[in-house]
Amino acid sequence: MTFQKGTLILVDYTAKVKDSNEVFETTREADAKSSSIHDPNVKYQPRLISVGESWVLKGLDDALANTKPGDKLTVEVPPEKGFGTRDSGKVRMIPLRKLGEDAEKISVGDTIEMDERTGIVRFIGSGRVQIDFNHRFAGKTIVYDVNVLKSLDTDQDKVMGLLKRRFPIDESKIKFEIKATAVDVTIPEEAMMMDGLQIVKRAIANEIFKFVPKLEKVNFVDSYNKPKQDKPAEKPAAAKPAQQKTA
Repeated sequence: MTFQKGTLILVDYTAKVKDSNEVFETTREADAKSSSIHDPNVKYQPRLISVGESWVLKGLDDALANTKPGDKLTVEVPPEKGFGTRDSGKVRMIPLRKLGEDAEKISVGDTIEMDERTGIVRFIGSGRVQIDFNHRFAGKTIVYDVNVLKSLDTDQDKVMGLLKRRFPIDESKIKFEIKATAVDVTIPEEAMMMDGLQIVKRAIANEIFKFVPKLEKVNFVDSYNKPKQDKPAEKPAAAKPAQQKTA
């Protein structure tokens, strides 16, 4: 039995560029370390995907639709179903002076922001700079090593999966309770100061309404724990003066 569109599944995968074997993304910490792309600030965990809804590259999405829990597969994603084919119209040559103060800092291979687009510096010389606004992997075939772990079928599993997707912290720190048609979600302390928290909360609510239709209300609870205070160190008992012996 294969997955229907909109099924929430958990997958482990490692992605690399076919012609260079460059690993650029993985959900597995061991693969990140062995490929020298490990980031200590990243929470490595299985990725949640809604099948057939473009949460991943189309080539991978299409392949996942024909799998089932427990499947292990290698998926080759061609450019047209991946990061797109290369477009020469997205390569621009501009005067170096247009970059202002950044002109002296850049070098070939750097990624820069310009005109609200991200580009890669391909050439610098004769007072000019060539910037490629194609995606870094445009024109490349991508290879995924995929392990389909499970589908999320219960309301409890779906809510937990959606919360872990937005709050990449230990599962033990994610607390929620489903009450009839409402769910109370406790915001983890680690997430209190995250950028765009209000936007994240709105996204979580919308996803819960979509994937758990019976739920009609999402309540977010801010919870703070009183910091533990260290006990004051006990002072050593004062030494008693020695008693003098009488003759």
